[in-house]
Amino acid sequence: MQLGMIGLGRMGANIVRRAVGDGHTAVGYERRSTHIDELSAELGDRFRGSTDLTEFVGMLETPRVVWVMIPAGATGAVIDQVAELLEPGDIVIDGGNSRYHEDLARAERLKPKGIHYVDIGTSGGVFGLTRGFCLMIGGEAEPVKYLDPLLKSIAPGIDAAERTPGRTGEPSTAELGYLHCGPVGAGHFVKMVHNGIEYGAMAAYAEGLNILRRANYGAEHTGEFSAEETPLEHPEYYQYDLNVPEITEVWRRGSVVASWLLDLTAAALHADPNLDSYSGRVSDSGEGRWTIDAAIDTGVPVPVLSSALFARFSSRGEALYADKVLSAMRKAFGGHIELPGK
Repeated sequence: MQLGMIGLGRMGANIVRRAVGDGHTAVGYERRSTHIDELSAELGDRFRGSTDLTEFVGMLETPRVVWVMIPAGATGAVIDQVAELLEPGDIVIDGGNSRYHEDLARAERLKPKGIHYVDIGTSGGVFGLTRGFCLMIGGEAEPVKYLDPLLKSIAPGIDAAERTPGRTGEPSTAELGYLHCGPVGAGHFVKMVHNGIEYGAMAAYAEGLNILRRANYGAEHTGEFSAEETPLEHPEYYQYDLNVPEITEVWRRGSVVASWLLDLTAAALHADPNLDSYSGRVSDSGEGRWTIDAAIDTGVPVPVLSSALFARFSSRGEALYADKVLSAMRKAFGGHIELPGK
């Protein structure tokens, strides 16, 4: 089968590599030729590429499969552009982190042209090349079925995890790492909530490890406390100089909180125990916000996920003005002077 990939960055290029490595061919489009040249040298005659979108489409066999793997903000315009070059029966895939609302609108625009639209929430990051990509798919049954050989090659496969107790017989596609979740938009809806959960899980690890890092607070604060801060009532309870990198390492083995996220955290702490190479500024690309919106619309309480999202805002300094207002009020009503930062 042939895959056409628009966007040959880390994710797009690795999806191409997995597909070609499992016997498929690929055609790539990128505005600059650097990535095209690299993949051509690596993959040989099973890959071709172009910096011209019209030429790219002309290289594809029909029915064409065009996977768009670029930042969400540019995806809509590129899909509209490439759709003008496609024919009835061709398939457009949005594999990025678009909002599922946009999927519904794009599918409607493509429908009169006879072009199928499939949304694929794609998880795996920079490790997807070796681990495979978890694929959450939305779209009509017919084009999704047509894509099955390609999806199977890109996904992790049955060996990525132990089989769930009680499952027998032929493995489902979910057990292979890809799932047709429902009609157009369903794939990105599932990926949206996946990323919202990711926010919460990451925040839980980060907050817990921060408590461990401060477990020696009693030994470090032996002098008198200022009247401007609450004194530590029992400093003897906080006399533990803990090795946080080693704690993450032991948790990876047999602990109920073991996970791939913890594996990555342990690796980061081993390389940089104090995380001096990081500023602590945490971005959000939209999925966490959309998850909260869906929770509000459907009346689902999500205190952990919403707190994790707001913590990311705070990490970028968005709480600084509010903090200054608090400090100003304390000074105004009680004459409280700010303590030097610690």
